[in-house]
Amino acid sequence: MTVTDTSRSTQDPAPRPITAGFGDRRFGAVNWLGLWTLYVKEVRRFLKVMFQTVVAPVISTLLFLIVFTQAFGSARPDVNGVPFVAFLAPGLIMMAVLTNSFTNSSSSLIIAKVQGSIVDVLMPPLSSAELAVAFIAGAATRGLLVGFVTAVTSAAFMAAIGAPMQIASLWAVLYFSIMAAVIFAAIGAMGGIWADKFDQMAAVTNFVITPLTFLSGTFYSVDRLPEPFRSISHFNPVYYFIDGFRSGFTGVAEASMATGMSVALVCAVVFSGACYAMLRAGYKLKE
Repeated sequence: MTVTDTSRSTQDPAPRPITAGFGDRRFGAVNWLGLWTLYVKEVRRFLKVMFQTVVAPVISTLLFLIVFTQAFGSARPDVNGVPFVAFLAPGLIMMAVLTNSFTNSSSSLIIAKVQGSIVDVLMPPLSSAELAVAFIAGAATRGLLVGFVTAVTSAAFMAAIGAPMQIASLWAVLYFSIMAAVIFAAIGAMGGIWADKFDQMAAVTNFVITPLTFLSGTFYSVDRLPEPFRSISHFNPVYYFIDGFRSGFTGVAEASMATGMSVALVCAVVFSGACYAMLRAGYKLKE
């Protein structure tokens, strides 16, 4: 009598990890449901405290506009042939877009790490690319929303003082605002991944983000700076974002539009790619 060993044939095959790769998952190349769920979670997170995340930045920007216009008044000469208030408003709007995009992604990740809830994001079957897209898109949504509300309130204020806001090139407004929001959302996500505590994140904000935004021609024309500060300013990518965005309202640009568009595109690819690489490596997330 021959005895057949069936123990191996009846043994269950070793389970494959569902997040090992696109081909191992049951969702296809992209887990659209998971991606959309994480994006909605990021949007609802800041909408739940809208007064803090949307209303407060709008009020702060509007206060900047009121103080500067009332402090200088008609004594401030035109900037590149553009009235000062019309020159200032787009810069303040773009600054609101940048800072809020950065703040949303950075705060979301650092809070999740500190509270230990980051595992709730890493456990679902979401690839590193899907995580990066969801975090960046959610933060960019907040930046663009704040920018839109700021633009509406600034336009109302400018109309009240007899200097109505105009749009000279809608495509420039949309292109530079979207690209800048994506770039700073990616930088914020990178900062949130890198930082281990809130003090480190505050240092990045105070010593990197704030100087880049304030020293980029938001309140003044870079062309009026003496050398070498004028040349140094041209190495600040935020200068091109603000200049291109402002030209969409005023029709006047200090730098080449082609250069500004190229800088924005390269920065978006580089920083989004860097954010993806950090998530893929599990840097300070899977330790």
